[in-house]
Amino acid sequence: MKYIGIQTQQRRNNIKSFLLLFMFPVLLIGLVYLFFVITFSYTNELTITENIAFAGEYTLQALPIVIIAVTIWFFIAYFANTMMIQLATNSTTLERKENKRVYNLVENICMANGMAMPKVNVIEDNALNAFASGINKKTYTVTLTRGIINQLDDQELEGVIAHELTHIRNRDVRLLIISIIFVGIFTMIAQMAARMAFFSSGRSSNNKNNGAGALIMILIVIALAVVGYVFSILIRMSISRKREYMADAGAAQMTKNPLALASALRKISKNPEIKGVKREDVAQLYIEHKAKGTFAGLFATHPSIESRIAILEQF
Repeated sequence: MKYIGIQTQQRRNNIKSFLLLFMFPVLLIGLVYLFFVITFSYTNELTITENIAFAGEYTLQALPIVIIAVTIWFFIAYFANTMMIQLATNSTTLERKENKRVYNLVENICMANGMAMPKVNVIEDNALNAFASGINKKTYTVTLTRGIINQLDDQELEGVIAHELTHIRNRDVRLLIISIIFVGIFTMIAQMAARMAFFSSGRSSNNKNNGAGALIMILIVIALAVVGYVFSILIRMSISRKREYMADAGAAQMTKNPLALASALRKISKNPEIKGVKREDVAQLYIEHKAKGTFAGLFATHPSIESRIAILEQF
């Protein structure tokens, strides 16, 4: 894959970040409107025109609450993302005195490419994986597993580090953090709706009329939350795959050794799963992450390791 240039990639990611910031609230507001349409259809004997009109009126009334809630959630998650990722991955700071080899590799690449030195974290796991995170120079972090540090040679590890630094340089990490935050909103809505449905089903046995009506309402909320969650994931996945090819190309450019990264990817592919990390939204940051389930290809955040290696071997 042809490398398109740093500024072009940064500009594209900035545009995508803006579109995500616009699209997710619009999707959420659309779901609120759909909720009112379905609700009025079940609870009132209205014509279609009246139903749409009432739904629009109630959506406009709910709009400020939705915008305020999304904005508060976004800013809390945006500025607390470093701590959230550390807690989700159980990563800790890798001290310079603890591993000068890793620090030397990171520093050398940064100095050669005019980049500020990021923080370096380690996950105490024998799996082979790595990821970059952060939203600015103060929070940019390269996280490596103990397994990848111990099992790759210097050239291979240099390729992996360069790959993660390219994500930082291209502002991929900022884009992904934004997508993680908004998908988290829909996850929260789906979980809240599920809890409400559970409690409503318990009440329905005591008061059949009120309970049944409440249960129908909650099931509507669950259905809408799931729809929103799936669409938000599809939007996020559509912007995720090419970034890995671009980061591989950037690493090859930085190190002048694409075959070393190809060799590293072969080793990583044999044991990439960090067992202690359960959150799929965080796992999409990894240098290698295999989606699970029947629709794994549809929801995959990474291209196949074989295709990435094939491209690197053509440099």
